[in-house]
Amino acid sequence: MQHPANDVPRGKDGVLEGLLDGLPGGNAGLARPSGRRRQLDLEPDTVERDLVKLVLTVVELLRQLMERQALRRFDEGDLTEDQEERIGLTLMLLDDRMTELRERYGLRPEDLNLDLGPLGPLLPRD
Repeated sequence: MQHPANDVPRGKDGVLEGLLDGLPGGNAGLARPSGRRRQLDLEPDTVERDLVKLVLTVVELLRQLMERQALRRFDEGDLTEDQEERIGLTLMLLDDRMTELRERYGLRPEDLNLDLGPLGPLLPRD
């Protein structure tokens, strides 16, 4: 039995075509800003770095969310002095460790941001 995905027409580069044709507007508005198709880079030499980049991006997103939550709780007076001290120290240590890992893999802070197209960047620019 043939898998249904095998019946989907493919373009000259093997990319599936027509998947969005049944949706209102089809694939209008999904063109890339440069007008070029993006290719998935599967170079063996960069797989480790790319995986680290993805993991660090997720960790950075979570770090920023935790920092905002901590600031909100500080402002509301929900924390004791001891809790404030521990949270502050933990966030500073996490930031230091993130810096070390970025440097180890040759990444800049802006490398950890994902472009979400019309939604803008994943991480806010401070």
